[in-house]
Amino acid sequence: MILFRTLKTDKLDHRHTRTPGSVKLVWDYPMIWENRSSINGSISDWTGPCQHGPGLSQHGPEDVLDSGEAVQQENEEQLEEVSRRLITKEEQLFSQDSPNEEEEDQLQKDFEALRLQIRMAVQNTFTFSSSSSTTSAQLEMLRSAAASIQQLEEQDLRWTGCVEGRVPGWRPQKCLSAHNSLLQNMVESRLMKTAEEDHSGPDGLSSDLKREVCRLGICVKEDLLTVVRMVKDCYPPQIDILNLYAGLYHQSFSTRLTELAGSGLETDDCCYLLLWINHYYPHEILNHEDLKGKINTACLGSLLLEDHLDQLEDQYLTHKEDTVKLWLNTALQKEEESWLSGKKPELIDQYCFSPLAIEVIQVIDSSLTEFSYVIRDQSKVQRITVHLESFLSSYKTCVEEFVKGDHSNVCSVVKAHLVCEEQFRDYITGQMGSLSEQQRCRCLETLSALWDCGCQCFISPIYIELKVCFHDLWTSNWLKGSLPVIDSLLDFLNQKLTDLSDLKPACRQSILGNLHEVVVIKYVKKMMNTRKKIDQQMAAHRITEDAQKINSFFKDKDCTQSLWLGQMLCSLAEILRLQDPGSVQLEIVSVARTFPDLSDDHVTALLSLKSGLTAANIRSIRQSVKENGTLHASTTHSPPFFSKVKVQRINNMIKQMWLKT
Repeated sequence: MILFRTLKTDKLDHRHTRTPGSVKLVWDYPMIWENRSSINGSISDWTGPCQHGPGLSQHGPEDVLDSGEAVQQENEEQLEEVSRRLITKEEQLFSQDSPNEEEEDQLQKDFEALRLQIRMAVQNTFTFSSSSSTTSAQLEMLRSAAASIQQLEEQDLRWTGCVEGRVPGWRPQKCLSAHNSLLQNMVESRLMKTAEEDHSGPDGLSSDLKREVCRLGICVKEDLLTVVRMVKDCYPPQIDILNLYAGLYHQSFSTRLTELAGSGLETDDCCYLLLWINHYYPHEILNHEDLKGKINTACLGSLLLEDHLDQLEDQYLTHKEDTVKLWLNTALQKEEESWLSGKKPELIDQYCFSPLAIEVIQVIDSSLTEFSYVIRDQSKVQRITVHLESFLSSYKTCVEEFVKGDHSNVCSVVKAHLVCEEQFRDYITGQMGSLSEQQRCRCLETLSALWDCGCQCFISPIYIELKVCFHDLWTSNWLKGSLPVIDSLLDFLNQKLTDLSDLKPACRQSILGNLHEVVVIKYVKKMMNTRKKIDQQMAAHRITEDAQKINSFFKDKDCTQSLWLGQMLCSLAEILRLQDPGSVQLEIVSVARTFPDLSDDHVTALLSLKSGLTAANIRSIRQSVKENGTLHASTTHSPPFFSKVKVQRINNMIKQMWLKT
């Protein structure tokens, strides 16, 4: 094989100036070869000493320069044209029985000069000028060099299998292999130079490792974009230059990152390294809009071996778990200390507010976002989310213990943390991938218990007044309207609800909705557990009137989500108003379909309030509800209600005995 010999680094300057308006080509041999000592043996066929065939003598650098003049004998001649002309001469020369040694020696020197020019064109790949005309000339030279390489490769194949004595001594030249080795050296040199640059590096990065990794990554990205945007079209498709460069940059980048990973990393550096390996490199570089689908990423693989990646990821996760757990515990401890000190929450927009939920959500959300970029196996996210679940359980316990104590700031603290509960609920409900379904359910159950605890702080004091007001319910004075039971109750509630003025509106509406339900539950419970027989038409009218008053009260306070309770009361009033057994049966079945939790005990209690129904009518109605009520339950049924209305068992047994007589 004919290879370039090592050229001396004498101050030789060979210049060729084209005619006006053409490109001026300048190359400096000492500059080209001054870094030859850093070039490894894989590219020796471009830079090492020539191995001459029989009858061929060695040549000095001056000889190569002389042959270079022959190669450049035509000013506008492209490298591919030179290559084609030399190949033609080669075939003509070796078609003779006895090739002329002088011509053979000259041809060898011409090929060597051509290969040197090809090498120079390839070496200038990433040194494009800011001038568009000069850049176009450089790209054209590179295109011509690539075409020459292909021609020389094809000529190698044509000489394959020929009689040894009839093959030129410089064949095969293996220009493509030499070209690929040169690219490898160029890539390694570029990344090495980038890694050794000033450690100040990109702004905002806190360590030398981060700055180096960032510089390397940016270099890889910019060079690959240069290849796909400018260099790719200079090469024939079969060389697949983009994937060739991608593989070389991948290997060199991987080698350096492996060295860094094995040097013992701080956790922050470990995280940054994983960020490049698992996110930036595969997504921001290889999946760049200009590169997407053009690089065979499956063949590249990961930048680090599986074992190294597992170690780094485990180091990161262990530290992140400890950090998240410590922060959440500290945040809750400080919040609890604030409660116990008697301090009231701050007012924001005139509402009680605690920053706890926002701060916790920010910590969890930022950790989950970082995790999604840093860790390959997303199922491991539960190592982070489990600490949110644990935090909510501890948070609920702290609030429950606090409200049991005699603290002057209980109401204001609870108001602030009802807002926190709402914020946590919105966040957890919106988490589609990080929390497992089991974790989500457990978190929501914990938050429901926290809400109930806070809600009872405001509703429990009202229970006593409800009992007093409803004592006169279902009496003759209530029936006649001479005793304003509901009016008195609503006046009392109106006074108590002024205490909720500094509660966030959304939370206040939820409290009012809960209170609305409590009032109606107590109302229906009183009705179903009575033993009195009264005028059904008057009772139906009074229940309808009470339902309208209660609904209007809560509607005026912007509590619209619980107005279905008034409609339910009107349905019960309709059951009392109707006298025809068939109509009563249809109405009760309709209620059962809307409220699937309407039990046989509730049906029995309702029917016991009516007169004029025979035992057979009652049995038929109960049986119809059992068969048709839940079987065809509405898909838009209301929330559970009757399951919260406890019918006294002893009273119901007496009613059933009375109904059978």
